[in-house]
Amino acid sequence: MKKVFLSIVIMTLWGSLSMGQELTGDEIIKKVNELFNVESGYAKARMVIVTTSGSKRTFIYESWQKNRGEKNLVRYLEPRRVKGQALLMLNNADDIWMFFPRTQRVRKLASHAKKQKMQGSDFSYEDMGSGDTFLEDFSSRRLKDEDMEGKECYKLELIRKPGSDMSYSRLIMWVIKENFVPIVIDYYDEDDPRRLEKRLIESDIRIIDNIPTAMKVVMINKNKNTKTEMELLEVKYNIKLDDKMFTERGLKK
Repeated sequence: MKKVFLSIVIMTLWGSLSMGQELTGDEIIKKVNELFNVESGYAKARMVIVTTSGSKRTFIYESWQKNRGEKNLVRYLEPRRVKGQALLMLNNADDIWMFFPRTQRVRKLASHAKKQKMQGSDFSYEDMGSGDTFLEDFSSRRLKDEDMEGKECYKLELIRKPGSDMSYSRLIMWVIKENFVPIVIDYYDEDDPRRLEKRLIESDIRIIDNIPTAMKVVMINKNKNTKTEMELLEVKYNIKLDDKMFTERGLKK
């Protein structure tokens, strides 16, 4: 009799635990945010911009980030005309400075500059350095699970919170269940939540320093018929970075 009772208790507890493991939209997006915002990191990347005519422009750059994405530094290596140019984004891209090696001058960009395109690509500065924006600027809810790019995914809808100045009214996100990588993100128009502006697709996911990392990312502009492809050539996480790097003086080095 005791064994039967014990079995019932165990089955009841197991059922409760299983039900408790059903993640909410908020819980899923928190895990995505943790994955995106490592404490610190370095990357060398190739960015290829494909224009409406099909022509391509290629850039090679290095980037460093610290404080879970709050500080970002980008320095261009190629092509020759932009070599040495650098970009500093602080406060999750609310404050942006540019360094131009030919004039040895640093210029602070206007506050709305974060909505502008990075080197004419389909990525805005806001896209590149938004920190905890998924948590702070959007409310999330879980939709019906759906396969995407051949992966079992959670599907989320993120709605911009009142008072936020984010460029997107809402996002639809497909998150791989296995590792919480957001394999696809749809970005909707700032003023019209029905109008799809851009789609981001991540692929070639590898484990780097115990962190699932998409080595290839494509941002497709659905209205202008352009796209930007980014490929990580090298990446490191949780490295020691001096705060002096993320200053106007550090920008010139």
